Amino acid sequence: SEDALGFDAIQSVGPGGHFFGTQHTQDRYKTAFYSPILSDWRNFESWTEAGSPTALEKANRVWKERLASYEEPYMDPATREELNDFVEKRRAEGGAPTDF
Repeated sequence: SEDALGFDAIQSVGPGGHFFGTQHTQDRYKTAFYSPILSDWRNFESWTEAGSPTALEKANRVWKERLASYEEPYMDPATREELNDFVEKRRAEGGAPTDF
């Protein structure tokens, strides 16, 4: 739609401007933009002041945080028992085939 394309915002910003301050962007930025897990969207100065962390350093921190905050989802005890029995049976049979 014309509203989704933001023609009014484009016209109001004009050449050389930015869209972050427009109402059109403010109304959509939380749902219209993908925020990746590892990339850093800070400007260079802010990133430098934060110690210039690399993507590898951030990835290391993120997996540790996620593991520390993990909560095992509920599973019906009967389902868990059936699953455990299945795993034990497969182990006794030699596990899953690996020649694929």
